[in-house]
Amino acid sequence: MKEKNILDHTLHRPWPLPIGSWSYYQEWNNAIFLHWKVPSNLLEDLIPKNIVIDKLEGDAWVSLVAFTMENIRPKNLPSISLVSNFHEINVRTYVTKNSKPGVYFLNIEAQKIISAWMAKSLSGLPYEKATIAREINSNKQSYLSENARKKLSLKLNFVVEESIKNKTELDKWLTERYCLYQETQGQLYRYEIHHNEWELKKVRIIGSKVDYRIGNLSLHTEPDLVHYSPGVQVFAWKREYISISGTSL
Repeated sequence: MKEKNILDHTLHRPWPLPIGSWSYYQEWNNAIFLHWKVPSNLLEDLIPKNIVIDKLEGDAWVSLVAFTMENIRPKNLPSISLVSNFHEINVRTYVTKNSKPGVYFLNIEAQKIISAWMAKSLSGLPYEKATIAREINSNKQSYLSENARKKLSLKLNFVVEESIKNKTELDKWLTERYCLYQETQGQLYRYEIHHNEWELKKVRIIGSKVDYRIGNLSLHTEPDLVHYSPGVQVFAWKREYISISGTSL
């Protein structure tokens, strides 16, 4: 879809587009979402003190999202496939600040070392290299990842099934997030993004082995909920500093 059509389509957003022009374009394609309901106390030491864990009906959630990043580029510059296209896995929880619910990355990995370095340098997000491979054979897909340094791993085989026609409140709560937060050297930043609403599909897991241990959090059981999406085209704005009092500077 053309840039203008996406930027003009905003009725699904919880707040208006950011003021000013976007800075980066990217595509998040063939995304598999694994979601776990977790005790909120396991997250308290993993997120900054000045943001709040977001909950739905009293429940906190953590999601592992595995997808292929493609065509990432700054505005007015072309993408370079060697750097711009790579597999990614991020582990995120759900937080809110100043009435803007978003996500907070507990871990974020990229398939290529040059992409991890470039993404970390440009965004400030804590990307690191992991060995990641995936196969797509029609609706049957597999994802394999290992982070030897942190001893994190994922083996996943699944079949993509029919589209979800009527999304639940939880489906939307877990996927329709239009900003992320990150603490860097004691400073809290917000990154605003925009994309069309996710097209979600049901998933049948054939086999899985998840071993992600982050602090006191351990993701190793079958997920409570799974989604798949063909992907979205994403526009991202430069990060903004959020002061301790909560105002943007």
